[in-house]
Amino acid sequence: MTLMTVHRYAYVTLVTNADYAMGATALVRSLRLTGTAADIVVLHTGGADEKALAPLAEFGCRLIEVEHLPLSDAFNERHARGQLHSAAPFTKGRKPDFHSPLDNFCKLHLWQLTEYDRVVFIDADAIVLKNIDKLFGYPEFSAAPNVYETLADFHRMNSGVFVARPSEETFVRMLAMLDQPDAFWRRTDQTFLQSFFPDWHGLPVYFNMLQYVWFTMPALWDWKSISVLHYQYEKPWETNHPRAEKLKPLIDLWHAVYAGNDLPDLEVMANPEAA
Repeated sequence: MTLMTVHRYAYVTLVTNADYAMGATALVRSLRLTGTAADIVVLHTGGADEKALAPLAEFGCRLIEVEHLPLSDAFNERHARGQLHSAAPFTKGRKPDFHSPLDNFCKLHLWQLTEYDRVVFIDADAIVLKNIDKLFGYPEFSAAPNVYETLADFHRMNSGVFVARPSEETFVRMLAMLDQPDAFWRRTDQTFLQSFFPDWHGLPVYFNMLQYVWFTMPALWDWKSISVLHYQYEKPWETNHPRAEKLKPLIDLWHAVYAGNDLPDLEVMANPEAA
């Protein structure tokens, strides 16, 4: 896709603490390496200080500070880390200590970026391996399935990568639906967005390849097709990573991008013996 007026399109990510600022640095570096001319917007909360955000400013990102959504005390209590993880525990992987479920809802602020016609949101724990500007031509709401253990999960959405059309009207409707009495969103923004957009458009899984596919469904892993690699659950920068050995090639790739290396040749990644 050729971007005729690049200011109308933006990639957006969310940074809520220093760890995710590190992740966003690798993500933004990878986006720049793809040659995109679109804006890159980093929504950030008070959990990330100026020093943590400095590398993102150096990459020319638009840094926009946001606050937690204006939600009721009862809602916030139900979705606090201890309460949420107790009611809806993660059984397939481990969320790091810096993960705060309430932070996840801050990404909804992107619907307030009405200076853009279309945005592509990417979680800060992901890297982009090839140009994905064509996603700006996809409709709202487009997202890839939450597939990392079984093909039966193709009906579930993952909110790590999605296409949206900013609108204040949509944002207001979201707040009204989000904080209904006794509302409980088991996987925070992910569960909410699938409910808000029940007819969501399914992107190919390669636009949001979840890292566990590497060892749970290796037949689905195709380096030549992967556009976005998403490090769900454990993060590649963690020092006490419980699945570090299983995911070592993917962790090494993240660190290479973070350190400033070029994006990998996906043909070589697919056929390392031919290199």
